Amino acid sequence: MQFQQLQYFVAVAETRHFTRAADVVHVAQPSLSQQIKALERELGADLFLRARGNITLTDAGEALLPLARRILADADTARHEVLELVQLRSGRIRLGATPSLCTGLLPDVLRAFHDRYPGIRLLIEEGGSHDLVRELARGALDLALVVLPLPTPSPALTTVELLREDLVVVSSPEATAPGRGRTVRISDLEGERLVMFRHGYDLRELTVAACRAEGFEPDFAVEGGEMDAVLGFVRAGLGVAVVPRMVATKSGRGLRVTPLARPGLHRTIALAHRSDVAPPRAARELQRMLLER
Repeated sequence: MQFQQLQYFVAVAETRHFTRAADVVHVAQPSLSQQIKALERELGADLFLRARGNITLTDAGEALLPLARRILADADTARHEVLELVQLRSGRIRLGATPSLCTGLLPDVLRAFHDRYPGIRLLIEEGGSHDLVRELARGALDLALVVLPLPTPSPALTTVELLREDLVVVSSPEATAPGRGRTVRISDLEGERLVMFRHGYDLRELTVAACRAEGFEPDFAVEGGEMDAVLGFVRAGLGVAVVPRMVATKSGRGLRVTPLARPGLHRTIALAHRSDVAPPRAARELQRMLLER
């Protein structure tokens, strides 16, 4: 008994027609008929009652049908499970993340993932949440780390909250510390020269909105940089910047790090993927490691 014979048998049982069944399984009708006859000889029983224009199952056929369906389903499951394992030995993951997360969160997680699955190529795209949401929607990324709320609500994306991160103020140790204590209030940034991220950067929008909520317009010393550039300009004494605590902790050498006074500023990081397409197995494994980090 062969899987192919069972596949042909199920096709005939479901279509009740040899020619239509042959079309379903993409084989010539005479070949399908020969395989069905060979299966009947193997089993020692007729599976179909053949009358002109009317194909029905015999008692033997009725008994075989659920078993054949189960065998074929188990074979599909076995192929799928093996493919899933193979996908963890080779392949790629296209991951999008904001530059601050590439600096703070991802290095340790990606190192652990690479140690466990060295055959998986990791393709990282840095960008703001606006850009990453667009790339996810067009299928250019498997997963993305984005800042909530999304810039434009998208029912086509599924998001899972990953962490809630505090923001802090960084400044040069040689410059006068912002504020007058161990913490900085947003209102203390009035009159301070800020090193500001480029347009479309979540941290830029969050900082500017917080300043405006306190009744003043922020004063930019330098603007338009990515994370590494902003930290470098602050170290050089060009101004202060508001950055995630995780980035300040990992990249804070040569910087003064001052917490924001309560209630402070925070941002929520989420892991996003398209709702209509399941991420590849390797991407789901990376997602699991990020959620369990």
